[in-house]
Amino acid sequence: MADPALDDEARDARYANPFAPPDEAEAAAEARPRSLFGEILDWMLAPLLLLWPMSIAVTYLVAKSIANGPFDRALETDAYVLARQIHPVNGVAELTLPDSTRDFLRADNVDSVYYQVLGSRGELVGGDRDMPLPRDDDRPSPGLVEFRDDTLHGIDIRVAYTTVEPPHLSGSQPVLVQVAETLDKRRALANDIIKGVILPQFVILPLAILLVWFGLSRGLAPLHALQSNIRMRRPDDLSPLEARRAPPEIEPLVTSFNDLLTRLEQNMELQKRFIADAAHQMKTPLAGLRTQAELALRQDASPEVHRSLEQIAMSSEHAARLVTQLLALARAENRMSGQIFTPVDITEVARHAVRDWVQPALARQMDLGYEGPDEIVSDREPQSYEGEGAASSVVVEGNPVMLREMLSNLIDNAIRYTPTGGRITVRVRPEPAARVVHLEVEDTGIGIPAAERERVLERFYRILGRDGDGSGLGLAIVREIATMHGGTLTIDDHVYQETPRLAGTLVRVTLRLRTAN
Repeated sequence: MADPALDDEARDARYANPFAPPDEAEAAAEARPRSLFGEILDWMLAPLLLLWPMSIAVTYLVAKSIANGPFDRALETDAYVLARQIHPVNGVAELTLPDSTRDFLRADNVDSVYYQVLGSRGELVGGDRDMPLPRDDDRPSPGLVEFRDDTLHGIDIRVAYTTVEPPHLSGSQPVLVQVAETLDKRRALANDIIKGVILPQFVILPLAILLVWFGLSRGLAPLHALQSNIRMRRPDDLSPLEARRAPPEIEPLVTSFNDLLTRLEQNMELQKRFIADAAHQMKTPLAGLRTQAELALRQDASPEVHRSLEQIAMSSEHAARLVTQLLALARAENRMSGQIFTPVDITEVARHAVRDWVQPALARQMDLGYEGPDEIVSDREPQSYEGEGAASSVVVEGNPVMLREMLSNLIDNAIRYTPTGGRITVRVRPEPAARVVHLEVEDTGIGIPAAERERVLERFYRILGRDGDGSGLGLAIVREIATMHGGTLTIDDHVYQETPRLAGTLVRVTLRLRTAN
């Protein structure tokens, strides 16, 4: 059985620093922390709901006390009236009770009224013989009326009693006068008071809960405003939040967040400088190496040296391509590295990307084509690329350089893994009703098995047994750039309807259309 003290200590430690990283065992066992709104609401409503039955009990006691007051005063008056009717006769107390006084004592139609008078020697002078007696040490002084609760024949009664010392009485103690009545009227009055107090609480309590809910929601409104402010920021906006406009309770949190933004901006500036320096320091020597290898290939050399120079030129080209892709991946993964999003005509970006890859496609005898919203362009009609004004514009918010890099990687992948003489189509297909546009690259290559479609998006992953000189970074770059633009990447099989024997891969990137201002 768990130690409650240890549980309390663990809970206190968790609330003392809720953002501290828990142990693996605790992380697996603990549930997700509750919301701040629910936590505060529980701590406010739980005591309220606990105090409510306590208030009912206190109200009942107060109502009972209030109900006893007027009836006790009436019972006290009856005791005084009855005491005045006691007169000494030959040294013995006698009760001279007129009919009007007897009727007055018996006039109550709700409660039963009892009285008793005991003489100085304890004899019954008048009234009910069965009435219970007070303790000998509890008899009041003459002329002073006291009250007690008692029972008569199993019925609860309220008793008012006093003592009288008429002159010239023989005996050892004063005359005892008692008047009692049942509690029906008292209980009825107490119940009426309880109903009058408790019933409105059934209306007030839910109203109080609603007011607490509303007040708490209004009190947490600055947190929701801060959340909206942060969520609506652009990825490249690292400006500090206005801490002075935040409530004092969350101002330290905003200040800490601003410090984090400052450190993040500094780190990103360092990363951008590193990327720029790395691009210059790595690409320039590789380009020089390739140039020198190509110049050496023009000279007379032995076949062995010629093959080595060809291998050097090819390896330097692959290394330069790998460096370019690594830098593109670094820029894509750094989604807040100052990328400026502007309105971009995606059809123009797609046409330029296709134009850049026309010559590599023709070198491998491939049919590289482009299909826009209202045109079809292929590599066999290169002059069509100059007629850009004829195409319909499809505008998205994005970075044109990164979008072009994304399409270039998709086309490059398609060319590398499509057999010679294959067919590749780049398509821009908008869906205005859904406010999205689909960028599709389909080919007649060997396709990607369904089980491998998630893994090919990982860096440097290549399907075993596949020919091709790719680095395994192309689709990883595409996914990062698509995610940076709020888009999605899907990979599917494609079968050409006009030529069912042609099958291949369909890669689709879905982006949001630009919303008109």
